[in-house]
Amino acid sequence: MVSSSHEAMHRIFQKDPALLTRALQQVLGVPIPEPRVFAAMNVDLTEVEPVERRVDTLLRAETAEGVYLLVVESQGEPDQRKWGSWPYCLSYLYEKYRCDPVLIVVTQSSATARWAAQPIHLGVRGCPSLTVRPLVLGPDNVPVIADEREAERDVPLAVLSAMTHGRGRNSAVILESLAAALRTIDADSAAVFVQFVDSCLADPQAQQMWRDLMTAINYFWRHPLAEQVRAEGREEGMIRDRVQMTLQILEWRGILVPDSVRNRVEACSDLDQLEVWAQRAVHASRAEDLFAEGRS
Repeated sequence: MVSSSHEAMHRIFQKDPALLTRALQQVLGVPIPEPRVFAAMNVDLTEVEPVERRVDTLLRAETAEGVYLLVVESQGEPDQRKWGSWPYCLSYLYEKYRCDPVLIVVTQSSATARWAAQPIHLGVRGCPSLTVRPLVLGPDNVPVIADEREAERDVPLAVLSAMTHGRGRNSAVILESLAAALRTIDADSAAVFVQFVDSCLADPQAQQMWRDLMTAINYFWRHPLAEQVRAEGREEGMIRDRVQMTLQILEWRGILVPDSVRNRVEACSDLDQLEVWAQRAVHASRAEDLFAEGRS
């Protein structure tokens, strides 16, 4: 399985980039031109150490009017640190590629959607030097697709609908419609979509119902693409566990962890490096000792 709904909520746009522009056009009414070519890009926005920045999904979309960079962030809950990191990432991308970046936030939470939709103003109150206005896809605007024929017309959008609304009172009819629609597309795509939906169903009853619906087509669960997603999900889980362990060791030992250290540890995706830092945390005198060269 995909390890978390966070991963699925942005990976669906890696699987079908055209879904992203359709959602912007149809759900949010954003007049983005129809892309002719999509290209996945490196999500690592690190510039120099020790600053490390990453986005969840980054796509390059070529249109008749020019090139856009589509920045997708999956957000589970409000995080005030994003008010600094999002403007930084957009400015960095524009400076590096000289293309207009577009920030899209996807969430399963209405409260998080309302928080994310707030403009970010940097500068003098009432006269900001920089304003960032995220585009948000969430429960209040992603359509509820609970009709089999409608789901068949746009299966990726139906998948996004199930991922967004699968925990609500309409979950049964949404999942049943999607299950039928998945039979109309190629097995490779269906295999990945099944995993995405499963990872986003926080309600145990809804998740069990989805798995029961998939029993009749259980080859999806054994498909190589699904295995790859599961393997990546397991690694993501190990990374999160190691980050938490490193920080907890410092806190348990009564060592103050400044934001600069916490941010660097949380941003790291190198499991071997996190293992080294976790070992150093056991003997460190201060949090910064995690990064000291020459320490074992």
